[in-house]
Amino acid sequence: MTTTPTARDTVLGRIRDALALAPTPGTTVPRAYRTGHTLPDGQRLELLTGRLIDYKAQVHPCTVDRTPEVIAGILREHGARRIGVPDGLDEQWLLAYDGEVQRDSADIPAPSLDALDGVVTASAVSCAETGTIFLDGSSDQGRRALSLVPDLHVCVVDLSSVVAGVPEAVARLVPERPTTLISGPSATSDIELERVEGVHGPRNLAVVIRTDA
Repeated sequence: MTTTPTARDTVLGRIRDALALAPTPGTTVPRAYRTGHTLPDGQRLELLTGRLIDYKAQVHPCTVDRTPEVIAGILREHGARRIGVPDGLDEQWLLAYDGEVQRDSADIPAPSLDALDGVVTASAVSCAETGTIFLDGSSDQGRRALSLVPDLHVCVVDLSSVVAGVPEAVARLVPERPTTLISGPSATSDIELERVEGVHGPRNLAVVIRTDA
């Protein structure tokens, strides 16, 4: 039995024929962008802090030994009595927190994370020039849903992981890992350019920058 080709079959057939006849020269991707840009610790800290504040994030510089105290203070300020944390988060960071802590796992449905008052995570790398924090799904950063669903995200950044520019940040990432980029709290604007927060993620972002780590 012979079937009559449809218009779709005809169009796709012509595209396949054209692709078969077309030359396939190799393409060279230019890689001449700037790399290796560096800044002293103080300048990276100042630049990242300024960018984050511009994006309406809270910034809390501290030393390593004050990490539990600062995190607990932020959670108390926001009234967070029940928080979620990645399974690999350093337990020492929560020693001063007296609320309920839920260790995350893939078995916990993402919608149920909305019952949490906040989340505490580490970070992979941060870009000072753009004020962007990168999470790569490591055990101390967790799955993407954990940092997107709760309304408060407390993110710990070590100054040693802060680089000057985007090329330097990307060079530290593993391409195969799921990467989440955070530049301030979630925000967008409506048709009248009115700022709306919390549409695509947490409305509140508090960044703890450990200046001696």
